Amino acid sequence: MATLSEIVLIAAVITAGLIAGLFYAYTCSVMPGLGRADARTYVTGMREINIAILNGWFGLSFGGAPLLAAVAAALHFRAELRPALPWLITGFALLLVMLIVTMAINVPLNNALEAGFDRDNTDFAALRAKFEGVWERWNLVRTLAAIGGFGALVGGLIVHVRA
Repeated sequence: MATLSEIVLIAAVITAGLIAGLFYAYTCSVMPGLGRADARTYVTGMREINIAILNGWFGLSFGGAPLLAAVAAALHFRAELRPALPWLITGFALLLVMLIVTMAINVPLNNALEAGFDRDNTDFAALRAKFEGVWERWNLVRTLAAIGGFGALVGGLIVHVRA
């Protein structure tokens, strides 16, 4: 029977994989696809994506991954589980970086895009120019942090199972 530490760790791995996959999809398909569109389509598309993504499924993985990683790490302070702890702390730290980058940089950029949007009176090219490059660079940072966090949690799971 699975222990609480195993259940939480597996949940952390799953949620971290989901959020890493989401940001990876943005990096390799969504943003390059939008990048090929004209400025009006880019801005409108990004705005609609920003609205659509605010849902429980996103929240579950975005907030759940670092929270579950922290709980998994806390549950591994017992001596017999401690070998997995460095992996879990690393996973948590990287997922925390993902969360901080998103909240400190990507979300304010999303909000600025929304604030500058008026379907009939927007200078779409100017709005896109202020948003696109910065948002995409920081999306890459959070993508790499999320992938690293996921990988570290997988490493922790492997060490946990072997211990």
